[in-house]
Amino acid sequence: MAILEVKDLEVYYGVIQAIKGISFEVNQGEIIALIGANGAGKTTTLQTITGLIPAKAGKIIYEGQDITRIPSHRLVSMGMAHVPEGRRVFAQLTVLQNLKLGAYTRKDKKEIEETLETIYRRFPRLEERKNQPAGTLSGGEQQMLAMGRALMSHPRLIVMDEPSMGLSPIYVNEIFDIIKSINEGGTTVLLVEQNAKKALSIAHKAYVLETGKIVLSGDAKELMNDDSVKKAYLSE
Repeated sequence: MAILEVKDLEVYYGVIQAIKGISFEVNQGEIIALIGANGAGKTTTLQTITGLIPAKAGKIIYEGQDITRIPSHRLVSMGMAHVPEGRRVFAQLTVLQNLKLGAYTRKDKKEIEETLETIYRRFPRLEERKNQPAGTLSGGEQQMLAMGRALMSHPRLIVMDEPSMGLSPIYVNEIFDIIKSINEGGTTVLLVEQNAKKALSIAHKAYVLETGKIVLSGDAKELMNDDSVKKAYLSE
């Protein structure tokens, strides 16, 4: 069953059309990867889904409800979370304060504490550094914090934009293992990622974006063996 459906989506920046009528769906329990070169429209697609950029045309359906015009802060309480490109942690606040901000839509303090314990089990380094300012963490730790903060809202769908960007290979592997475990824990994942090889290795299905259009889609493992995908995105 589709948790998210994007239908004939069009997005403009002024007179420039960034997204040209794309359609795709994300089924419950899946990891879906959007891959493509810089400027293909991947981040724009995510930001439109999560209400940060307005759609010019088309529809976004989440859990059967049209959310095309719903502002992003309301989507969080509806069970959708966004891990933005570049992490965007609050550098002056502590790790713990950042995490608690992720739970701002929730009211039950006991449940929030339980979620926090779960986050600490998944990201032990965050517990070790809970009283440190977030700005003092390494890039990989900040990425874990951004993911942990999103998970504090208890999302059913988590949208991640370039989680491995700028990270060392060791952290890249760790971040992808975490994404997989988040999904295995029951959260659906929509992933935008420059590292196509890694994204396809953990995704169920994938869509290839080129200049605002979906040019290819299918089972992620099959796309890994597609000659055009290999040539464009998987060559070392």
